[in-house]
Amino acid sequence: MIDVLIAGGGPTGLMLAGELRLQGVHALVLERDAEPTGYVRALGLHVRSIELMDQRGLLDRFLAHGRRHPVGGFFAGIDKPAPDRLDTAHPYTLGIPQTTTERLLAERATELGAEIRRGSELVGLGQDEHGVTAELADGTRLRSRYLVGCDGGRSTVRKLLGVGFPGEPARVETLLGEMEVAVPPETVAAVVAEVRTTQKRFGLGPLGDGVYRVVVPAEGVAEDRATPPTLEEFRHQLRATAGTDFGVHSPRWLSRFGDATRQAERYRVGRVLLAGDAAHVHPPTGGQGLNLGIQDAVNLGWKLAAEVAGWAPDGLLDTYQAERHPVAADVLTNTRAQMELMSTEPGPQAVRRLVSELMDFEEVNRYLIEKITAIGVRYDFGDGHDLLGRRMRDVRLERGRLYELMRGGRGLLLDQTGRLSAAGWADRVDHVVDASGELDVPAVLLRPDGHVAWVGEDQTDLLSQLARWFGAPVTSLRTAAPRPG
Repeated sequence: MIDVLIAGGGPTGLMLAGELRLQGVHALVLERDAEPTGYVRALGLHVRSIELMDQRGLLDRFLAHGRRHPVGGFFAGIDKPAPDRLDTAHPYTLGIPQTTTERLLAERATELGAEIRRGSELVGLGQDEHGVTAELADGTRLRSRYLVGCDGGRSTVRKLLGVGFPGEPARVETLLGEMEVAVPPETVAAVVAEVRTTQKRFGLGPLGDGVYRVVVPAEGVAEDRATPPTLEEFRHQLRATAGTDFGVHSPRWLSRFGDATRQAERYRVGRVLLAGDAAHVHPPTGGQGLNLGIQDAVNLGWKLAAEVAGWAPDGLLDTYQAERHPVAADVLTNTRAQMELMSTEPGPQAVRRLVSELMDFEEVNRYLIEKITAIGVRYDFGDGHDLLGRRMRDVRLERGRLYELMRGGRGLLLDQTGRLSAAGWADRVDHVVDASGELDVPAVLLRPDGHVAWVGEDQTDLLSQLARWFGAPVTSLRTAAPRPG
């Protein structure tokens, strides 16, 4: 029996496969498409996703293929500089095509031992108390302990589960594609700069060799968005929006997307779970979708692995929905707000001007940037220290740095006192005695996803939180000495 089947080989599914393999879980990814898509829908990683790549030792791979950009101008395209001293060691956005992100995550997953089967479409599923049976389009049946639907906004898994997907249908639609233009770059840049003073859903970005990524509002909402637009449709909308079609020709690919906003009522039904766009869809404003899915995967991976391994404390897997559902709901709210602010109507434009003025206050600008980049996320772990429930930024230690200690996806007790013990959890939690001038607390317990589960120096209190997040101690293990950083 397979441990975990993952339906969908996009960034969410591939990140989840890698997280599961770090824990030794047998993971099989089922991807409907026979070949990787050439469509580049998402263009970058935000700060929290960059941090996660660093925690897993993947960041150098991504930096080699991406370009760093300043953190700013995310919220509804309102251009403001990043606030000083953003709470991260990575205060930038990494521009990198989604196709490259998927390739790098697929390489990582397969290196760790995950299997990716392309041309494998899930069409049916059933479950009982022991596992899940998945039926593929070719008649193959597979049996697994758990199944995760990472199969996009039109998720087959979600529909087969009968999980509601309430929200709002698309009200506006945008055309997106890559094509060549027949006018000089200076002309393109001048027209784009002028049009974007009022129309933020428009742009032509150079990709090299005369090819541009073209974004332009559609005339209406298509009945079937799965049907790509035509080149003539692009030309018509470019003329309507910019007064010229730039002589566009020779398209590489053409697509469309809407601003539908929906969220699954439940992220888990028994042994089947939902992640990424299968659990939530929203407008692409702020570039949060791919990042939200990657962060879903990191939250879920270690919890699902704990269930498979048998050490998960009661209710651990249910914390996936409890923690991630509110985060996605907040993204839906801020993308709705951004879409309103990008309207060309007089009312929304007046509100946009007011919001722009408010963003001149550093506190407001910082709040919105932390929201878009997800470094402001705080899970509800109850009352306690301000760090509790937040992700821990990377900090310098006397012998290295924090994120270098998190490569294996295990829990981490960073102990500046040298007096604490996590001996009964040595198979799940690393105990590192080291000090940091950037950390003004005696010790912190980090979950595998990097969020702070405990802060303090009381051993009894620590033991209760180790049991809460990492299950019962293994008393048969020989006491493990803490390791230096």
